[in-house]
Amino acid sequence: MIPSFWRKIKYRYDLIGTHCKKCGRYYYPPRNLCPRCRRKGEIEEVKLPEKGKVLSYTVVYERCPVVIALIELENGTKILSQLSCKPEEVKDGMEVVRVFRKYGETSDDGIIYYGTKFVPCY
Repeated sequence: MIPSFWRKIKYRYDLIGTHCKKCGRYYYPPRNLCPRCRRKGEIEEVKLPEKGKVLSYTVVYERCPVVIALIELENGTKILSQLSCKPEEVKDGMEVVRVFRKYGETSDDGIIYYGTKFVPCY
């Protein structure tokens, strides 16, 4: 797979969600239909805020610890994302900001995958 293919996937490289004009709720990942309004809803694509706060988190231990957090963005959207920090730095209610970081790479062809993660606001 060529790297330019991944750059064309806007949801991977930007924090894009959807907003229902009828009820005012925001969703991530993007949805085609508002779960609340159903067919009466009016969905539009929106760029989501880049700041939020940690509601809850867990640490996954594989080769090195990975922090996964439930984050509430400034507009109320809830998103599950990886935090780029040490497990001992995380606290419920901690303010975080979106960053663009490496997820991993393929060993066969050396393609590096990037995407959205969050880091603490210091």
